[in-house]
Amino acid sequence: MTDTVKNQPQGNAEKDPDDWVTGDEAMTGAQASYLKTLSEEAGESFDEGLSKAEASKRIDALQEKTGRGIDH
Repeated sequence: MTDTVKNQPQGNAEKDPDDWVTGDEAMTGAQASYLKTLSEEAGESFDEGLSKAEASKRIDALQEKTGRGIDH
């Protein structure tokens, strides 16, 4: 392995959703469930038609807004 590969984050959690191979597929059931909860807490609408990548970005934004998912 080269230093470049060794120093890069591992796993999809660290990869930009725009770069996901399956990012354009429909969001997963887990994403939909969590996103619906976050949307309700934030007082915002839930869009059930998001792709996996779009849902991931929306989850990040709503976590920031609601304070969920932030390590204290």
